[in-house]
Amino acid sequence: MITLDTVTSSKDGTTITYHRLGTGPGLVLLHGAMQTGHSNIELAQALSTDFTCYVPDRRGRGRSGPAGPDYGLQREVEDLDALLTATGAHHVAGVSSGAIIALRTALARPELRKVVAFEPPLDIDGSNPTGWLDRFDREIAAGRIPAALVTGMRATRMGPPIFNVMPRALLELLTAMMVKNQDKAANGGEPTFRDLAPTLHNDAQIVAETSGDLEVYGAVSAEVLLLGGTKSPAYLRSALTALQRVLPRARRVDLAGLGHSATSNAAMRGNPERVAEEIRRFLTTP
Repeated sequence: MITLDTVTSSKDGTTITYHRLGTGPGLVLLHGAMQTGHSNIELAQALSTDFTCYVPDRRGRGRSGPAGPDYGLQREVEDLDALLTATGAHHVAGVSSGAIIALRTALARPELRKVVAFEPPLDIDGSNPTGWLDRFDREIAAGRIPAALVTGMRATRMGPPIFNVMPRALLELLTAMMVKNQDKAANGGEPTFRDLAPTLHNDAQIVAETSGDLEVYGAVSAEVLLLGGTKSPAYLRSALTALQRVLPRARRVDLAGLGHSATSNAAMRGNPERVAEEIRRFLTTP
């Protein structure tokens, strides 16, 4: 059974809504960019036989409160810290930008025992620059959602290789058609790209805030599973390699044939059962 509950972030009073399911030790699943908690609900279901899974909507998304005027990495860390305190969970699995938040929370919360970091998009020596944000923000402000999505997709290298050579006008047209079709098919479960597009700014802000500070993760005391897919962009795989050198208690698993969407629900090209196998193995190994 899946239930809904809320926790209040202690610093600014923002309400964070989360799904709860399963039985066993507590595990928070923290989603990444262009997602809400529902985007990883099938991963939570696959883990729910062994863990009590808490799956929040990060601030500014889904049922949770707004990002707020003082949004930044610190607010996200405060939200996760409040959820961990309220639930008593000692494990976190973070996806993409959610993995950055999980690792930074581990720095602030030494009692966190184990962290799964799925492809944190760290900017290491310019590997993931965020200079595209100005253009993205202008397109969002003008209501040009497809154009903004194309800007973000190209910058983060999340589309297939052909997207890099396809004329931008054609790519925007195809994206507009995709957004329109998704709007028609929306069923109140999976979030739509139109709804989530503005939140991509927040995820890029987290990347920008943590650019160039790789060495701070050397102070993480939690055990960390660095998880990624062999089909993901090179800069994400390189970030895992860099973290592997710095983190004092880390192991790494590369999921053959999977990409950055691996943790997502099956309808979004994810493989939650495969990802759950590795998370379960890591969390249950003494």
